[in-house]
Amino acid sequence: MANAYRYLLVDVFTDRPLTGNQLAVFTDARGLPPELMQDLAREMNLSETVFVLPSEGEGDARIRIFTPSRELPFAGHPTLGAAFVLAAPLQLPEIRLETGGGIVAVRLERDAQGSLSFGRMEQPVPTWEPYEAADELLAAAGLERAELPVEVYDNGVRHVFVCLPSQEAVAALAPDLARVARLPNQLGVSFFAGEGTSWKTRMFAPGSGVPEDPGTGSAAGPLAVHLARHGRIAFGDEIEISQGVELKRPCTLYARVEGEGDRIDSVEVSGSAVTVARGEFRL
Repeated sequence: MANAYRYLLVDVFTDRPLTGNQLAVFTDARGLPPELMQDLAREMNLSETVFVLPSEGEGDARIRIFTPSRELPFAGHPTLGAAFVLAAPLQLPEIRLETGGGIVAVRLERDAQGSLSFGRMEQPVPTWEPYEAADELLAAAGLERAELPVEVYDNGVRHVFVCLPSQEAVAALAPDLARVARLPNQLGVSFFAGEGTSWKTRMFAPGSGVPEDPGTGSAAGPLAVHLARHGRIAFGDEIEISQGVELKRPCTLYARVEGEGDRIDSVEVSGSAVTVARGEFRL
């Protein structure tokens, strides 16, 4: 007899269906071997797919996150989307999810009708260092220089950040994705520009099977850290990040970092999510 594996399709970092970053959440992955999780993620062919398992520690549930080609210890939009799915029927004001990068707490807000409307995710504090292949990256993107130091941040996944002179320059990017995929020691590359609390970003991760991601929560927190460290925003400012417009999947992410200088006390990434479909595999 075939086993049924049920999933929900969620649009994350948006409050409008058919926009945002798509996510599949398999709500009961007990008994699923990792190899089948990877096959299902490849079948879904989304930037990430989540598999929910019973808690093994102090969290409310454990999640495993897969791209079409690999497992990730942590990622932003899968964690936020899973929080919306799991907290909705439980009436929880906060849910704590066990990830490969540690427990991530998500505080949830509801609208006047009691439906989940917004989530605030406490992310792992990243480490950072200069990116060793900055010149090769700039060449692959057709750029002569970056406006800030090119650095790689690691909060469970590694993202390289490249600052451009304008949001129009970010929109016009056409990097050589084959060259980007061959660059060392990075999961994705975020190109960004903006000022004040308004920023635009595009994230490319061809080496992980994601040519371009519509909305990257795991990069939003480090972006705020990067901007605060280099004096482009003040610590404590909440920035609004636009991403995914070029893919016709517009996302809105919010990020805030508390700290001073190179001391980072906390990183928060926020946004909305909506469930748009339900289905099941029979295997």
